[in-house]
Amino acid sequence: LCPWARVVFFLENCYKLIMFGKEKVAIYIDGSNFYHYLKDKEISFPKGQKFNFELFADILTGNRNCISKRYYTGIFRNTDNSPKSQELVRGQQKFLSEIEKDGFIIKRGIIVYDSGKTREKGTDVKIATDLIIGAIDDLYDTAILVSSDTDLIPAIRYIKFRKKKLEYVGFSHAPSFGIQKFANFSRLLLPSDMEKFKMI
Repeated sequence: LCPWARVVFFLENCYKLIMFGKEKVAIYIDGSNFYHYLKDKEISFPKGQKFNFELFADILTGNRNCISKRYYTGIFRNTDNSPKSQELVRGQQKFLSEIEKDGFIIKRGIIVYDSGKTREKGTDVKIATDLIIGAIDDLYDTAILVSSDTDLIPAIRYIKFRKKKLEYVGFSHAPSFGIQKFANFSRLLLPSDMEKFKMI
C-alpha cells in the first residue's frame, strides 16, 4: 500500500474500533403523539415554526452511536380534493422528505376519517413491533422512546426482559408514569427546552 492508502486504512480501522465500543442507541419518535404535546398550551410551540429533529436526535444520542432514527406517523390522504386536504397532504410530504434527508426512516400508519374527525391507526403497532424486533436482533443496547403512549408498555416490558435499556422522552407537564416505571432513564422536556429546536 502507498503511504496515503496506509493512512486511510489506519483511520478507517480506528473509527471502527471507536464505534464498536460505543453504546448503540435507536430512536423511536411517535410523530402524532409528539406533535400534540408540542401544540399543548403548556408548550405552545409556534404554529408554522419548524422543529429541528436532526438536532433533537443528536442531543438525545449524545456521544453514543445512533444506529437508527425512526419517525412514525399516520399519512394524510386527499379524500375530497378540497384546498385543505391538498395543503395537508402537500405539507406532510414536504416535512417527511426533509427529515428523511436528515437520516430518519419514515414508518407510515394510516389516518382514518370518521364523521369529520380524524384518528391515527397502526403507528403504535409499528413502534411496538420495531422495539421487539430490534431487541431480538440485537440492533440496539438502548431504545430511546419519544412517546407517552401507554399501549407500548407490553413491548417495553419485553425488551427489558431481553436485557435492553429503555430511555423515555416525554414532557414535564404530562409525563407517562406508566412508561417511567419501566424506563432506565427518563428525560422530561421543559417548555424552555423547545427554544433550541426552533429552526431559523
